[in-house]
Amino acid sequence: MTQAIESLTQFQNHLPQSNEFERIVLEGIPLIDVRAPVEFAQGAFEMAHNFPLMNDDERQQVGLCYKEKGHDEAVNLGHQLVNNQVRAPRVDGWQSFMEKHPDAMLYCFRGGMRSKIAQQWLADSGYEIVRLKGGYKAFRRYLIDRLEAMPQALLEAGIQPWVLGGRTGCGKTRLIYTLNNAIDLEGLANHRGSAFGRHVTPQPTQIDFENTLAMAMIRFQAQGYSSLVLEDEARNIGSLSIPKSLFDFFKGGRHAVLETPLAERIAITREEYVEQAQSEYPTFEAWAEFMRAAFERIRKRLGGERYQRVLSEFELACTTQLNQNTFDGHDGWIHILLNEYYDPMYDYQMQKHQSKIDFSGEFDAVQDFLRQQALSKN
Repeated sequence: MTQAIESLTQFQNHLPQSNEFERIVLEGIPLIDVRAPVEFAQGAFEMAHNFPLMNDDERQQVGLCYKEKGHDEAVNLGHQLVNNQVRAPRVDGWQSFMEKHPDAMLYCFRGGMRSKIAQQWLADSGYEIVRLKGGYKAFRRYLIDRLEAMPQALLEAGIQPWVLGGRTGCGKTRLIYTLNNAIDLEGLANHRGSAFGRHVTPQPTQIDFENTLAMAMIRFQAQGYSSLVLEDEARNIGSLSIPKSLFDFFKGGRHAVLETPLAERIAITREEYVEQAQSEYPTFEAWAEFMRAAFERIRKRLGGERYQRVLSEFELACTTQLNQNTFDGHDGWIHILLNEYYDPMYDYQMQKHQSKIDFSGEFDAVQDFLRQQALSKN
């Protein structure tokens, strides 16, 4: 323990701190998160990179020591575990990141001992870095407060939400990506919003989704547009949930509907859910198994006869693709799902809610209209 005490960090006075959270969001300032990997996995920020001061096991040991023996003994143990030999590659990692990102900042959970130690070790090596005042907890609190206040702030600013609707496969997401005043909720949630919408990569945690959504809203607000466009979504996107007050604000918006011919919808669906989706999976069979499981999840709603037809068309399409190297065979089961399952469900929802449609048209017309609304206060 003597060696550990001798190597305790000697702190300089007035190490730089910042709580300019809005600037961090708007400028996308890179962040070094020195928390343990288990903490980072539970919730972090989109511009953060995990370079832990202590790994999960070291953090657990120090935490137990703190509970049993107090602060000073825990600090001593921390320095013993992260001794000079262990410390060197971790400091090297921080330095390498700073060389690529000179404007980077650093944080731990509360902006306390761990980030202060990392900041001082960097300073001892000739690298000055700003640490977040209050750490992850303060930044997270800022984002949640902004998210909760966002509906009222947008109302007071006269910003009109526009909800973009349309039948399954009509290309709503494609249109969203052509608009500067739109936010892609499905993209933030890493999910296409249907039984077939899961990606190979997992969805973010609810905390990460809220953090990223808050940042997207803050950036939108700073751009000064008079309208905000979002795709018509349920409150839940996969396993994630849009905060209720924000969801209610979105749903209270005006409605534009994208109209797309069935043949084009089939082609869009094939490209997104077959061609692009297959590229995410390590093998064709892995994708096919995911699709079979998705069909099974909606089996009751499809009904037995229609389920068998869809599955039969799917298996035939898979065989055709493997034998002839073409995706065209998939149009059969896609046509059944769109025409006999998703379209009747869409018609029912439209009749049930009877939302006023303020504008409808094909891709170019809706795109032009929504771009005009971004500039108009009417």
